[in-house]
Amino acid sequence: MIETSTVTLPDFAAGAVNLASARLGAKGVFTTDEFFAPLERMLNDEPAWFDPTLYDDNGKYMDGWESRRKRVPGHDWSVIRLAMPGRIFGFDVDTRYFTGNYPPHCSIEAAFVTDGDPTEATDWVELVSKSPLGPSAQHFFENADREKVWTHLRLHIYPDGGVARLRVYGSAFFDWSKVAADEEIDLGYIFHGAKALAWSDAHYGHPDKILSPGRGTNMGDGWETKRRRGPGHDWAIIRLGHPGLIKRVIIDTHFYKGNYPDTCELLGAHLPSAGDTFSDADIAASETWKPIVARTKMQMDAEHLYEGDKVTNIGPVTHVRIAMHPDGGVMRLRLFGTKA
Repeated sequence: MIETSTVTLPDFAAGAVNLASARLGAKGVFTTDEFFAPLERMLNDEPAWFDPTLYDDNGKYMDGWESRRKRVPGHDWSVIRLAMPGRIFGFDVDTRYFTGNYPPHCSIEAAFVTDGDPTEATDWVELVSKSPLGPSAQHFFENADREKVWTHLRLHIYPDGGVARLRVYGSAFFDWSKVAADEEIDLGYIFHGAKALAWSDAHYGHPDKILSPGRGTNMGDGWETKRRRGPGHDWAIIRLGHPGLIKRVIIDTHFYKGNYPDTCELLGAHLPSAGDTFSDADIAASETWKPIVARTKMQMDAEHLYEGDKVTNIGPVTHVRIAMHPDGGVMRLRLFGTKA
C-alpha cells in the first residue's frame, strides 16, 4: 500500500481547522453518482493511499469519491454537511492517485442551513468558480470572503471522475455573545474555535485531537508523540476559542497504558494580538508562560481533574502550552472556565 506525503500548505491553512473532517462529524449527504467509490471516503482525515492490487466488485478500489464515466449530458456533484458551522478560508481539492480518472474541472458552492440539510429551496453561493484540476495533485483555492458562516458545501466535478480528499480550511463559528459572563464553558473545545498552533511532535496523532468531542474511541484518537531518545520534552501550544479565566482542567490519558506521559504541566499566556503561526522565538518564550497546573504525575488510562487550589488563576488567557515529560500520549484536554 502506498500513502501520500503532504505538500507545504498555503498561508490560509495556518491556524485553521478542517471543517470537512469526518472525524469531527462532516458527512456526505447526497451525490449524483458514487459507483466506483463512496462519497464518505473523500472526507477521511488520513492521507489518501493506493494499493495497485486491490479491486472490488465494481472495479479498481480507489481511496476517495469516484463516479462512473458519464454517458449522458450534465456533470456529477455532491453535497457535504460540514462538521460544524464555520467561516471558510480556502479549499484543497486533492486528486492524488486519480491519474486517468480525475475530473478536468471543479467548482464549489456553499450554503447556510439553520436546521437539517439543504432542500430544493436552498440558496447556494459560488465560492470557487469552475476551475481546472490536474492528475494526482493537491489543488488549493483561497476563499475571498472569510466572514460569512456556512454549514454545507456543494462540490461539482466536470463531467465525472474521482477526488481523493476534500479539505475545507476555516474556523468554527460559535456565538460567544450567547454565553453568560459567569457560565462555565470549555474554552479549549475545537467546536468553540480552539486550535493547536504549534507542537514538538505529532508522530502518532495530531494535537488537535485532544480538543475533540467525547473521551476518544481508541489510542489513535489522541495526541501521541514518538519515543523521545534525547533530552527535552514534548509540548503543544493551543489557541483558546475565546479569552477566558481557566478554573478547571482535565487531562485525560484514556487508552494510553504503556505510553502515557510520566508528568504533565499546563502554562498559559494572554496574547490577544498573536497570530496563527509561532516563530522559534515565540515557542522559546512559551516555556516561561505562567503555570496554571503545576507539573504533576500522570496515571495510565485515567482522567486527571484539577480544580480549586490545584489550578492557579493567572488572569485572562488566550493561549496555553501543555507539556508532556518526556513524551507519550494524551487523549483529551478540557479547559473549563468563563469568558473574559
